[in-house]
Amino acid sequence: MGRTSVSRVLSRFAAGLLVLGTVLATEGITPSETASAAIPSGLETELHCLALNVYWEARSESLDGQLAVAGVTLNRMRSEEFPNTICGVVTQGLGKRHQCQFSWWCDGKSDEPTEEGAWKLAKMVARYALHANDRDPSQGALFYHANYVQPEWISKLKRVRKIGRHIFYRDPTKSRIGNS
Repeated sequence: MGRTSVSRVLSRFAAGLLVLGTVLATEGITPSETASAAIPSGLETELHCLALNVYWEARSESLDGQLAVAGVTLNRMRSEEFPNTICGVVTQGLGKRHQCQFSWWCDGKSDEPTEEGAWKLAKMVARYALHANDRDPSQGALFYHANYVQPEWISKLKRVRKIGRHIFYRDPTKSRIGNS
């Protein structure tokens, strides 16, 4: 990674932290509360799964893009059409190479985060998404894909919005899940 790339990544990370801090402050949540906010035991694993999904699906996206991916994951957990746990949603399709809901899960590569700054931000985004029920930039979406692919399944869905390189959708025949 060249010097310009490192600078760009660090700038994006710093901007993300600044925006996240502003959002948390607006919500009246202090940094110490966020870092130590009590997550009931058993939910630590769920938080880890959500953070991994944000990291692998959206670490190069804006804060809104990362929150939207977290939103889709949580919206799916709340939907009767998907598993009822975060880890269940993230790992759906386990053992079926290239048939998982989230491609990173079945790509055959290590799932250990490799970029420390992006991993820290993904964990903060995941924790915030779990606590901020009123903030879902995906606008209740259950599906998304990268803008460089054209999956067949989008034909029956309603496009909700585009954030960064992701396009978000929901089923127009179902009531909306999540918040904006």
